[in-house]
Amino acid sequence: MSSENKILKDKVAVITGGAKGIGKAVAQLFSDEGALVAIADFDADAGKTAAVEIGEAATFFQVDVQNGKSVSALFVDVQKHFGHVDILINNAGILMDSTLKKLDEEIFDRVINVNLKGVYLCTKAASDIMREQGGGVIVNASSIVGKSGNFGQTNYVASKAGVIGMTKVWAKELARDGIRVNAVAPGFIRTDMTSGIPDNVIEMLSEKIPLKRWGDPKEVAHLYCFLASDLSSYINGETINVDGGAQMS
Repeated sequence: MSSENKILKDKVAVITGGAKGIGKAVAQLFSDEGALVAIADFDADAGKTAAVEIGEAATFFQVDVQNGKSVSALFVDVQKHFGHVDILINNAGILMDSTLKKLDEEIFDRVINVNLKGVYLCTKAASDIMREQGGGVIVNASSIVGKSGNFGQTNYVASKAGVIGMTKVWAKELARDGIRVNAVAPGFIRTDMTSGIPDNVIEMLSEKIPLKRWGDPKEVAHLYCFLASDLSSYINGETINVDGGAQMS
């Protein structure tokens, strides 16, 4: 594809959790589509490796999304490096599953702080920059379990349901500033986060998906790319599933 036809040409995109899994696939695709990519991740080794693999369009920035000072420093550094921020992909997230009976407060707080508070902190910082620029796009990572619930995932489901709610609020609040906000709700996707799931469980869950398979990170990345681009200029406040039809089951 020629540079003139790349749908994110010259856009600057900050991708949290961009060192691995879906985030890395998003960073690679955005780079392929002409964007300059800030890979923002807590894992410095993985982040630096991802930036090298993606190429000169990608730069690594270390961040702890649950820490306000760290997030503020990230966006100061990104703005100094690139000059502007056009796209924020709030992809960073963790899993620490437990049934309610066994779920302690520390584990609950850890997941909420990364998956929910982190989205709030990054969006607040990015939207301040975008407001001054006259616009931008924010896409948040939710999950289909944020809509349906899931056994043993009190903290994770709460965080992802919260992301859906915040997406709707921000879509209403920020539209006047030329900022669109949407969310993506992946289903079962093969990533490092899900690599420890036994094959028999994967097969069982696959049978419940109409397409009879788990998704690839690239398939999620394509939706992020669409929502981040001007091709989706009239889509705002939506949470779109990428799940092979699992929510219909």
